[in-house]
Amino acid sequence: MNKKLYLGLALFLIAIVLMPIMNVHAESYTVKNQAELKSALQNNDIDTIILGEDIETTEKINITRSVTIDGANHMIKYVGTFGAEGGKDNTVWAGIYVLQFYKTTGTLKNIKLTGGNAGLLINGSDVTFVGTIDVSGNGFGGIELGQGANVTETNKLTLNDADIVNTTENDDHPTLWVPNDSDDAVMTVDGETELIHSGDELTLIEMNEIFDLGTPNTLDNIAAFESTFIISLLSILGVAVLNKRYN
Repeated sequence: MNKKLYLGLALFLIAIVLMPIMNVHAESYTVKNQAELKSALQNNDIDTIILGEDIETTEKINITRSVTIDGANHMIKYVGTFGAEGGKDNTVWAGIYVLQFYKTTGTLKNIKLTGGNAGLLINGSDVTFVGTIDVSGNGFGGIELGQGANVTETNKLTLNDADIVNTTENDDHPTLWVPNDSDDAVMTVDGETELIHSGDELTLIEMNEIFDLGTPNTLDNIAAFESTFIISLLSILGVAVLNKRYN
């Protein structure tokens, strides 16, 4: 056996030995409380964090590295205080987001973020939603695409076969917004990309109109449908009565 063949065989055996070591980086980890979640976020060997149950947190959870958080249909709920007086009212602005992605990339999957001033801050980051992302129950709205101090990176949000839920939105508490002091953000839904402009505050209906997705199945829209149906029915009955009267 010549030297080249020996060398090739040696390299092949080394690759087989190192392969399990090289795959250590690609692992998932299940967490069940705030401390475990924070610890997992600090461990660069974990690329997917799975919620094993609902988690309560007394502080904003900062994400500064690329990671997937799979809620497995659980929630992260902020249960801390707001403002200098330390009250529990999340309509008192204290800059509390349940999660914040800061200058990184990431994925959220099948999770609810609730209890904060807002559910999620995408801060100079590129975030992908998969499955159902619920941002109901936050004091000022659901998702902020903001830059702030020392952040110049464009905010990007991609919905990959995903749905956003927000049962507590209204015109003053939008589901998604870009602050006036931030650059336009980029949002992609099912391959279609649009700019969300600085100062925009969007409800689910408005987002769906931008991307021509139809009307979301929210309580407000169900009520609107019922009202339209009743008006249409009364109109039909009125026409029928008039026809009977004059014929």
